[in-house]
Amino acid sequence: MKHMIIAAIITLTAGALHAADPMSTSYTPSQCEGSLTPYPSDVNPAVFPDSLTPVFINHVGRHGARYPASSANCLALRKALERADSAGTITPAGRKLRLLNEKVISMSTDRWGALDSLGMAEQRSIATRMFYNFGEAFSGGTVNAISSYSPRAMMSMYSFTHQLDRMDNRINFVTTTGRMNSPLMRFFDLDEDFVKYKKDGPWVEKYNEYVTAYCPTTAIDKALGRNYPYKSEREKQQLALIEYYVVAGCSAMSLDCNSSEFFTKDEYNALWSCFNLRQYLCRTATTVSSLPADIAAELLTNLITTTEDFIEGNSTASVQLRFGHAETLMPLLSLLHLPGCYYLTNYFDTVGQHWRDFDVVPMAANLQMILFKAKASGRYYLRVDLNEKPVSLIPNNTAKYIPWTQAREYMLRCLPL
Repeated sequence: MKHMIIAAIITLTAGALHAADPMSTSYTPSQCEGSLTPYPSDVNPAVFPDSLTPVFINHVGRHGARYPASSANCLALRKALERADSAGTITPAGRKLRLLNEKVISMSTDRWGALDSLGMAEQRSIATRMFYNFGEAFSGGTVNAISSYSPRAMMSMYSFTHQLDRMDNRINFVTTTGRMNSPLMRFFDLDEDFVKYKKDGPWVEKYNEYVTAYCPTTAIDKALGRNYPYKSEREKQQLALIEYYVVAGCSAMSLDCNSSEFFTKDEYNALWSCFNLRQYLCRTATTVSSLPADIAAELLTNLITTTEDFIEGNSTASVQLRFGHAETLMPLLSLLHLPGCYYLTNYFDTVGQHWRDFDVVPMAANLQMILFKAKASGRYYLRVDLNEKPVSLIPNNTAKYIPWTQAREYMLRCLPL
């Protein structure tokens, strides 16, 4: 009997090592806003060796903070709250939630998905730091900028380039926006295999299993009331996630909201983990499929070729700017296997501890590839910054400055066969 108990303890301990409880995460309320959180404000000035001169920049950015992408979640929540009011089950917390939801609707009407003033300020700040940090790259060159056809991406591009023009009106700009840029900025709409995968690929089953097991419904109960007539447990979980999305998105539209009025810390962490897992499964390489990352191949190829063109003197553009979406960056960062952006596991309840959307793609998230030239030897070196922080490009290689030939070889290996 004693041996059986010891064996059971060993088995349980081994299982715990492989499948950690997602409720054990203890992220702050701002972190639990996930990919809806505004861009970090504590960005330090760039530092690099005096022996190197920045000569070229490749930038891929997400649009800045915005109003909710559509009215769908707010209207669904409004309908549920109105039903709870009619049924007499609505609680004081539900009335607070109703006031907040109506405020979001009022502020967002005719602006759904639009860049707000905070989003514009985020792009101006990134542009200012880029100019001050790597000013030599702007000397005498041209800035090429493209955006997706989405108005928030377009306005992000114009906010960024307008700020650069204020810094130095001698810069020449070439800007384009529209569907001609979709192969680079919205490839997730064009790849037919991925469109099918997104709709009903095997990731959906994994996600639904997780939601069934881990999505807390206690918070939505506190709003709608325990006797609210849900049609099914599935509807209850969906309303819980909708409540999360509405509350978590307030900071991005500069709307004050105390999340603790609606969620406990554990509830907020668990709801975030569901939202986080959905993006991880659908937008990055996983053990389910590599397709979500592979679709960024043309964008990665473009980053390589534009750098090569500059080095070989075939392009006068010393800065290449691109403005898209979180769905543009997540596949690209995963394809490159950047730290914190690529994680393979069969235990999806561990994802929240290793792949965190608030680190990967906050509002205005960006990847910057800065090409430096050595003053003594004339050789080129590449540094990769994620959200303006240097990261290691090559796995198991901690160097932040990689000879261009080595960096190019690694990135070519990342491309799907």
